[in-house]
Amino acid sequence: MGKSLSERTLEELWRLFPVILSAHKTCWKDWYEEERQRITDLLQNRELRIHHIGSTAIRGIWAKPIVDILMEIPPDASMEQIKEELVRIGYLCMSEGENRKSLNRGYTDTGFAEKVFHLHLRYYGDHDELYFRDYMNDHPSLAKEYETLKISLWEKYEYNRDAYTDEKGGFVRKYTECARKQYHN
Repeated sequence: MGKSLSERTLEELWRLFPVILSAHKTCWKDWYEEERQRITDLLQNRELRIHHIGSTAIRGIWAKPIVDILMEIPPDASMEQIKEELVRIGYLCMSEGENRKSLNRGYTDTGFAEKVFHLHLRYYGDHDELYFRDYMNDHPSLAKEYETLKISLWEKYEYNRDAYTDEKGGFVRKYTECARKQYHN
């Protein structure tokens, strides 16, 4: 019997879950909507702001087939309690800080499931990803530049997700700042 995910080294996990990009798929929006409804049904009567973010939310570009979801919660909500409820429906907590938690669903002992989600749990207003998403969708030529960057990094960092993400950081920060200026909050 193979090792469980928690027993694997980082290098083994990168091999099991490499960076994979694919042409944009319209089903990603549907997957987001289905998962948003699933989360909303679970966390009824809460004032949540749930958003589709990441490259699967940018029209027409290649992306990792992982749907990123940003969930903002009110400042008086218990992030820990919400995390525990999400874990009960199959999410795994991957990292947590005082005001941020990252969870995922769709990682199995044998690789990716058909549908994979990264859920970014934050308090209201911690949502720079919305600026970037909207700016890319409003500027298709920049979105294509981003796609070109991602494809070049995929070839270099297929088995090093952290380096892949870090190398995109400068582009993301630059255009997030442009978006903040253009959209004025």
